[in-house]
Amino acid sequence: MEPANNPSAHVSASPSPDDPWLGCNPLDPDFRNDPYPAMQYLREHAPVSGTPIGLWRLARYEDVWRVLHDVPSGVRTTDGVLPFVDESLENQHRFMLEQDPPNHTRLRRLVSRAFTPRAVQRIRPDVQRVVDECLDRVSGRGGMDVIADLALPVPSTVICEMIGVPLEDRDKFTVWTAEATHGLAGEIAPPDVLARARSAGEHLGDYFRELIAARRTDLGDDLLSALIRAEEEGDRLSGDELISQSIGLLIAGFETTIGLIGNGIRQLVLHPAELARLKASPALIETAVEECLRFDGPIGLTVRVLHADAEFSGHTIPKNTTIWALLASANRDPRAFPDPERFDVSRQPNDHLAFGGGAHFCLGSHLARLEAQCAIGSLVARFDSLALVTETVEWGPSLFRVPGTLPLTFTG
Repeated sequence: MEPANNPSAHVSASPSPDDPWLGCNPLDPDFRNDPYPAMQYLREHAPVSGTPIGLWRLARYEDVWRVLHDVPSGVRTTDGVLPFVDESLENQHRFMLEQDPPNHTRLRRLVSRAFTPRAVQRIRPDVQRVVDECLDRVSGRGGMDVIADLALPVPSTVICEMIGVPLEDRDKFTVWTAEATHGLAGEIAPPDVLARARSAGEHLGDYFRELIAARRTDLGDDLLSALIRAEEEGDRLSGDELISQSIGLLIAGFETTIGLIGNGIRQLVLHPAELARLKASPALIETAVEECLRFDGPIGLTVRVLHADAEFSGHTIPKNTTIWALLASANRDPRAFPDPERFDVSRQPNDHLAFGGGAHFCLGSHLARLEAQCAIGSLVARFDSLALVTETVEWGPSLFRVPGTLPLTFTG
């Protein structure tokens, strides 16, 4: 039997009549705790809606899919401006995710070979080794913090090894990377949060300057060495771009995967029948991870700027308007997914949009999937009687929906 407070049993929540955000302010703690009822309201009553800060939101799957794949759009305006962001800061906002072609294409090409399906599969034994070491350390305790003991060390260890960042420095930048994510919110974030994001970005910039200076005399076969070689060859990468790609890859390489693993394990424990199905049939782990991404992924929205006037669900939005494509809402749209509020580890097809789409489709999607499959699958296979110490989530400092801690008990 599913728990009485099954988080998938949502009903559309009517917003307060004086709430200009219609219940969907991403900086509201209540929305972060459970955004899905408010998103359901948007899908049903305001699928295309404005906000108090001038940008627009798309809540339905079809509209989100179109802005990601079909409609001319990017992350910058047609004259190259990154909306809501102060780009005057050194080494800020030069990461590939904040660029449009041709810069985005050039930067992505420099690192894409490390993240192809074939390249990722080659490191599966290394990922499994890290997972096994994490589970060995908690075996016999009868409990663990899913985040500190598994969801954080697995992707952070793997991305450190891939980039060539010393693992012993992980504690230095774990908080920096989480706080730096708020820089993506730009001027929308509260001043104190934005100040911490800028400070974290400065710390990361200083860290990589020192690391790059040392690595220049001892190049290896890691990503950082590859980027240094590209910078030294001339036109392909500038010094500022080198630092920005290094920081961006580090953040993107593990921050959201922490959320994928943590939220995924939480949903499995909250749905014991589905947990039992996965335990009885370990081969379901691939579809189970896809369902974790659809049902409660770490990234609720992605930003696009229209490069031409476009119509969505009967509303025409003008060129150079900033759009929030609500991925989490699209992923629970009944027009695209039968019984979308049901968590189903065998769901097929499952054409979720958790990794975005189009030119900016998540570069690390294959790596994130592999890490989640190994971490979640191994935990479920190894331990019995998984139970949350509390169903209340303590969120971490990240802009994304990433738990800061997730206490879990088990036997075996």
